[in-house]
Amino acid sequence: MATYFVRPRLLFLLLALSAVRVLGAGLGINYGQLADNIPTPSRVSVMLQSLNVSRLKLYDTNPNILLAFSNSNVEFIVGIGNEYLQDMADPAKAKNWVQQNLQPYLAQTKITCISVGNEVFMGNDTQLWSNLLPAMKMLYTTLVDLGLDKQVIVTTAHPYTVIGSSYPPSSGTFRQDIIEYMHAILAFHSQTKSPFLINAYPFFAYKDDPTQIPLEYVLFQPNQGKTDPITNLHYDNMLYAQVDAVYSAIKAVGYTDVEVKISETGWPSKGDPNEVGSTVQNAELYHSNLLKRIQKKEGTPAKPSVPIDIYVFALFNENLKTGPTSERNYGLFYPDGTPVYNIGLQGNVSGVQDNVPGIVYSSAPNIKAPSTFISLVIFAIAYLIRA
Repeated sequence: MATYFVRPRLLFLLLALSAVRVLGAGLGINYGQLADNIPTPSRVSVMLQSLNVSRLKLYDTNPNILLAFSNSNVEFIVGIGNEYLQDMADPAKAKNWVQQNLQPYLAQTKITCISVGNEVFMGNDTQLWSNLLPAMKMLYTTLVDLGLDKQVIVTTAHPYTVIGSSYPPSSGTFRQDIIEYMHAILAFHSQTKSPFLINAYPFFAYKDDPTQIPLEYVLFQPNQGKTDPITNLHYDNMLYAQVDAVYSAIKAVGYTDVEVKISETGWPSKGDPNEVGSTVQNAELYHSNLLKRIQKKEGTPAKPSVPIDIYVFALFNENLKTGPTSERNYGLFYPDGTPVYNIGLQGNVSGVQDNVPGIVYSSAPNIKAPSTFISLVIFAIAYLIRA
């Protein structure tokens, strides 16, 4: 009869994961793939399921990823690239897309949302602007026809530049050149009960005006904050002010029944010389302080009863992304599983050295000692990726 031995390190990992699973629920992460050195989908699946991560956002419908998460409890937002928007307005092509990229996986993989295009209003391609809503509508109609509309919703992720005025938050408005598009898109959201997704990065605001915007205000550090002179609501961080400005912009065009969710936020650990603030220290502070807010299930000052819903960008550094250096340095982890930065953890857990680098997000309530939890998470992730 064979005798099996469990190595002490693996035994600790298994014990650690039992604690991790309690606290990992509610985690939302953008799973980017623009890299040639990140772990395989099957390995990432093992890692994230072990941590009880419950939500992932993709920018495509990579079949290897969707299959790797079969029979898991992970919910997916899947994406359709901007280059396909014109095709998606065609009934036959939309149906074909759903039947090829969605239906084969729905029985075993929890796909709950399609994000149509990405940051369409970032550029000046007015034809692309015009293609967005027809694509959203046709995909929704296709889902209705196939009996899938109760299972999968349709939305799109916007860049924060859709906001023309954001201060004070209560006076937030959309850019004038896209008002008609926003009105029609919001009518669709209101009708289909789907959320308005926004990519909100306080880093960009600070980078562009570091002499006028206090660093503490964007990093959730103690600061005087800002008070909205119209509502008298006090804001101690920029992210919440940004979200409330979006709610105000939505209300300004006549809608109060559309929920705002943050589809991306993060802070780069490295950047070019002109990317002020892109340091390991600032990334560490932004994420660790955001973690504390998420743990409290906080709402914004204007929506205190609606907990912030956030997808963090991103799981790994992606070495094939183009653009400034920061674009390749938003990951929480290097491809080998090593955490990118240290959030000042204390204590020694079964041989894991003090101040283990890393971060994780959880919306679980009543977390009294996140340091030990995060230590367990970081050890677990590094072990699973390297295994």
